[in-house]
Amino acid sequence: MPMMKTLSGEIARTDGSLTRGQITFSDKIVEVHEGPAAGNDYIVPGFIDLQVNGSHGIDVMSASPPALRALGEHLAREGTTAWLPTAVTSPIDAIERVHGAIAEAIAQARSDPPAASMAAAILGMHLEGPFISPRRLGAHPPLNLEPRGDDFERAAAMRELKLVTLAPELPGALEAIARLTARGVAVSIGHTDATLEEARAGISAGARMFTHLYNAMRPLGHRDPGVIAAALAKSEARPALIPDGIHVHPEMLRLVYLARGMKGIVITSDKVALSGTAPGAAFEVGRARAKIDRGAARLPDGTLAGSIISMLDGVRLMVREVGVPLAEAAVMAATNPAAVAGFRDRGRLDPGARADLIVMSRALELKAVFIAGRELR
Repeated sequence: MPMMKTLSGEIARTDGSLTRGQITFSDKIVEVHEGPAAGNDYIVPGFIDLQVNGSHGIDVMSASPPALRALGEHLAREGTTAWLPTAVTSPIDAIERVHGAIAEAIAQARSDPPAASMAAAILGMHLEGPFISPRRLGAHPPLNLEPRGDDFERAAAMRELKLVTLAPELPGALEAIARLTARGVAVSIGHTDATLEEARAGISAGARMFTHLYNAMRPLGHRDPGVIAAALAKSEARPALIPDGIHVHPEMLRLVYLARGMKGIVITSDKVALSGTAPGAAFEVGRARAKIDRGAARLPDGTLAGSIISMLDGVRLMVREVGVPLAEAAVMAATNPAAVAGFRDRGRLDPGARADLIVMSRALELKAVFIAGRELR
């Protein structure tokens, strides 16, 4: 068991406030004590990224279990303490191979001694396709399936499945959402051409998130409000945003913030293997090779193929360009993702919660990362 530690500063709380005081923790948070504190640093919960396709040259679709754990080490050094490796549209055999690698990496991490846990924890798999609309592929290949039949049954049976992105307008989608939700798998509406009514039906069936809002979905129109209007309206489903300033303009991020508030938004990176690589690198992303172009990963035709930001980059943009208070941005990047994925022991700095936390300077520079109470060196 880690030794007891105490940090002082301004502590981010789940109500979006900052509390000046001290936080005491071992592997779990023991006490949060309000009062005068010597430090001026910010102490926030470790970020939880629900959509990671890759990073630092490692692609989830081809990564071995050791490579996935190495990817988790890179994420930890960026302030992300838990994540969902994300599989994109592929034949079901390929998806099962990816799931097998993820499951093995999780099993290996569970068998490690606690002192070896210096990587962001893999919480399960996010399956982003193939149950998506052929009209809203984004960078995905045109290999799209209805969420029913043998392929869906094989996907639904994957034991480490935690999140599925699907289009609610597809035949069988509402039944699939209800089935997945009943077995504890979160469903996110995305890569969809859904109308407002179809999106609302998906929420009623149990969907709890919208995957990279605005991107790869029917546009918002004043006579055809569509899926985006459903995401802007208050409901049980939170829109996930990629706050890199490219996938979504900061003014449109502000619109979501004004509509949904702190509790209604999830921040994800949607980063791909090109993140953290040298200039000129290229990787297969979905349906073609992608390169870094104009601040993001893009296919040769200019189609966006994922971001190259960290969760910390996204939090900074929300604070600096959208005007979201830091503690509220931390809720979006930690507390709300944990809630979507069904984890109550993470994403918060409350007594009894896992001691995954990060320390940031007043300039929002990362100073320290603690995973289950152990400082990353």
